[in-house]
Amino acid sequence: MIVADAVARGMGEDGDDTLKLPRLGPGRTVAATEIPVHLMFREQAAASRVAAKPAATAKAPRRPRPPQAPAGRRVPPGDDRLRERRGPVLPGWAGAAVGGLALAGCAALLWRTGALPGALVAAFGATPRPYQGLSAQDYPPLAFLGIVALLALGGLGRGKVGHAWVLTLFGRYRGTVRRTGLVWVSPLLLRRRVDVRLRHWRSEPLPAVDSGGLALQVVVQVVWQVRDTARAALAVADHTDYLAEQVESAMARVLSQLPADAFHEDAPTLRDAEAVGDALTRMLAAETEAVGIEVFSAQPTRIEYAAEVAAAMRRRRIAAIDAKHRDSVLTSVVDAVDDTVNRLTSRGLVELDDYERKALVKDLTVAFYTGRGE
Repeated sequence: MIVADAVARGMGEDGDDTLKLPRLGPGRTVAATEIPVHLMFREQAAASRVAAKPAATAKAPRRPRPPQAPAGRRVPPGDDRLRERRGPVLPGWAGAAVGGLALAGCAALLWRTGALPGALVAAFGATPRPYQGLSAQDYPPLAFLGIVALLALGGLGRGKVGHAWVLTLFGRYRGTVRRTGLVWVSPLLLRRRVDVRLRHWRSEPLPAVDSGGLALQVVVQVVWQVRDTARAALAVADHTDYLAEQVESAMARVLSQLPADAFHEDAPTLRDAEAVGDALTRMLAAETEAVGIEVFSAQPTRIEYAAEVAAAMRRRRIAAIDAKHRDSVLTSVVDAVDDTVNRLTSRGLVELDDYERKALVKDLTVAFYTGRGE
């Protein structure tokens, strides 16, 4: 009771959750200690925080659905420094003009010293001068003009439509040149030509398996284009080989989600070329984005069973088609017999007992089925 009163007084005055002991009179000192009250009810609080587990629900059987590219799976974007940017380039006429001026300066200096042959000087309408020899002062300007002419004329190049140059200096990416015609690029830069035209690639028959594990032979046609030349040239050793490997990988993942044929049920199969092509295109575009390749279309042009299972699957398909045909014929025959008997009896043309009705149904069924079969 004393503890309860103390607890009530301690909690009523301050409104907190701690227990404070009352102070004693003068001359009697007791160390006051705060005791957390919630520690006394730890087990009850823990029990109240326990949540009830949800009841397990029975899972319904999953039906196959059209293949879809995984939404969360993407190839790492790679080094951000490998992004296409404009490279250092000048119009070709500027390089040709500088090179021509440097050559003209060298020729004038050699003519002044008489080092040019007289016949060559006369061909340009100038007066030959006697050879006086090259002095030490003539070598620096000759060397400078020669270097300028070599750099100016050596950097001239011809840009083609549908091609680009990837420029590197000592292994470092310096830019991309997409200009066409006569251009000037520093001869110190290493040039690597990249085809940026719209291209298509048709694969050889590739092995794959469907959702049931049956071996398939698939031919895929891919329409693609190099969008980022820096990544295509420098991110991988060969972007065309990378594309071929990714096509085979994506095709194996997409085709393994559905069966090649559904013989006795109406379910999605790999014969839906549009759905399969869309899933393959999305997956392949996500895989090749890291190397600067844009995939516009990836369509399977032929999906066939492998040679070891082709004969068995052909017989199974023929049997399924035959069974479906017989089922449809039998349904139409039964409907025709039922309609004929109902019309005869409803109009009062004949009066049939059970035996005669069964005989008539039997004869009409045989007659109609034989006619439909022929």
